[in-house]
Amino acid sequence: MNRKDVRVVFMGTPEFARESLKELVEAGFNVVGCFTNQDKPSGRGMKMKASAVKEYALEQNIPVYQPVKVRKNEEVLNTLKELNPDVIAVVAYGKILPKEILELPKYGCINVHGSLLPKYRGAAPMQWAIINGEEKTGITTMFMDVGMDTGDMLLKDEIEILDEYNLESVHDKLMVMGAKLLVETIDKVIDGTIERIPQPEEGTYAPMITREMTKIDFTKNAREIFKFVRGLTPFPGTYMELKNGKKYKVFDLDYKVDEEIDPTVEPGDILLMSKDALYIRCKDGYVMINQIQPENSKRMDIKAFMAGNKLSMLDKFI
Repeated sequence: MNRKDVRVVFMGTPEFARESLKELVEAGFNVVGCFTNQDKPSGRGMKMKASAVKEYALEQNIPVYQPVKVRKNEEVLNTLKELNPDVIAVVAYGKILPKEILELPKYGCINVHGSLLPKYRGAAPMQWAIINGEEKTGITTMFMDVGMDTGDMLLKDEIEILDEYNLESVHDKLMVMGAKLLVETIDKVIDGTIERIPQPEEGTYAPMITREMTKIDFTKNAREIFKFVRGLTPFPGTYMELKNGKKYKVFDLDYKVDEEIDPTVEPGDILLMSKDALYIRCKDGYVMINQIQPENSKRMDIKAFMAGNKLSMLDKFI
């Protein structure tokens, strides 16, 4: 089948999904409609902002649909029947599709997931792979079923998670990888050369990151803290908190394992302060803050922060 004869409905929302939609369009597929989340207020002026997928779809004159929900929604189901897709491609849409939609397209619903399934099913696979110190991660395409990322796996590709990578760099690499893998997957599904690999029941989950989960715990090992900060940078970011309640966002740090530190210096204590350094004790060594953002201020490197800082060696991060 020629790609231009393949009717695709695309479902996705953020920049990660936009890249997949763009790749489908440029590959010559007939994208007949895009489903994305509703516009949201953004910025200081709280002006309504469209999703990255909506913006691109409108540029390409692709019809856009923004239902509040897709489950138990006859209007959505009827719209999809009218669009008559051969395949539905889903990338970071943020909504669970009901069985009647999953069974609608001739070639099924294909999802691009940012992990090496069955590891890290769920909402935040890239974040947790970095936080947990995985040596590699990647993309898995799969046929969707009614479970949470439990459908038959199709194609995979992977990258190493290097120490210099943070969430942003991993996201950008997987975004491009996932877009290309989606096109390859749809081609092979349609020509019948794809292999379906059932997932085992056992798997790990990557729950959504909440604000309460972003505080740095200095009782942990230095490398654990290093990966934690990397895994949540630039968004939502991590923070450390003084005993007096003051909070500081942390965007970059290095670490050193050092068992020879004075045992009277406890985790969370300031180990060293200078005009261009801030070292904080943790379980098995210390971390060296590189980029920081005080409350009601801007993000800055540690030298700029220390030039105007009001910290004391007696301060403690809790």
